[in-house]
This record gives sequence, structure tokens and C-alpha cells, in this order.
Amino acid sequence: MKKVAITGNIGSGKSWVCALFEKLGIPVFYSDPEAKLLYYRADIREAMQQRFGKEIYLSDDAINKPLLSSLIFNDRKAMRDVEQLLYPALNAWFDEWAERQDAPYVLYESAIIFEKHLAERFDATVMVTASRKTRLRRVMLRDHCEAEVVLERMKKQWSDKRKSALADYVILHDTDDDEEALMQQVMQVHEALTRASD
Repeated sequence: MKKVAITGNIGSGKSWVCALFEKLGIPVFYSDPEAKLLYYRADIREAMQQRFGKEIYLSDDAINKPLLSSLIFNDRKAMRDVEQLLYPALNAWFDEWAERQDAPYVLYESAIIFEKHLAERFDATVMVTASRKTRLRRVMLRDHCEAEVVLERMKKQWSDKRKSALADYVILHDTDDDEEALMQQVMQVHEALTRASD
């Protein structure tokens, strides 16, 4: 099974592009929600509690998000420890999921493919881009927050230019009202990936 990573910075419209691939029958593995489900797995829960204490979980076995966010934000080693617990399990789950799909290729959606040096796991990478102004507007509308909050989040990601230079395919999604033009780009990438899978 051909495995393709699709990535993009905050506000790029990556989810919208993924939905268009799904319309073409391409399965998409959304890494963030899948990773969150892993926190409920018994072995992950036990390892997290050993590392961070029982209070890292709430009474219903859900992860204590405020505490975890605080730990990760303030301690790089804590972030690495969480990643070392989650990433191998997430990668194994994705590989297992991919083998069950019936399509020319599958997509693995993640905003941090390049930052976490995950690109080598995939046969190709797709980068979704948009202007900084467009991304800022989208996230402010979506999250109901001020520009300063969004700009701070943007600073933590590699630039579109840097990521685009590393990607095999780039899709520009700079308008919200021209799905036809966006679909044309998606189709071009889809046809190229399908040909490469033959």
C-alpha cells in the first residue's frame, strides 16, 4: 500500500483538502484524533502514569489535558517522553490500518510531518499552503481568538516556504469560495499518485 503524508500549517485548509481526497475514494488517517485515542490504551495509560503520576488521568480514564499541556509546554523532556510513548504505537496503528484499505494509496494527515522528521516513513508528501493573511483570518474565525494568539502558534511551525521545498506536491488553498480550482489541484496530485501506484 502506497503511503502518502499530507501536511500544512495552521489555517492552511488541510482538512478541507483531505475531504476532497476522501470524495475521490482515498482513505485519510487523521493522526491527532487517533493519537488521542491511544491515551485510553492500558499500556499507554500505565506508562503515562509511571512517568507523570496518577493525576495525569481523570477519574473517567480520560487524559488530564490541562495538566499534560502544562507539562509539555514547560518541559521539553516531558514532550519527548510523550512522543516516544505515542509515536511508535501510532505508527504501528497506521500501518495496520493502511493494510486494510482498498485504494491506490492512503493519506496520513499531520501538521508536523517535517518538524518531527517523519517524511522518510512515506512514499510521498503533499503540502497544503495558503498566505499568512488567509491562515490568520481562518484561525481567528474558527477559534474565536485574537491575532496575537494565532501568530504565537504560527511561530512554532516551520514556514510554508521551508516545508514546500521539502514536499513532493504542493496544493495552494488561498480562497474559501473556489472549490472547483482547489479540486483541480487535488485531481492533479491524485492522478500523479495513482499513476505512481500502478
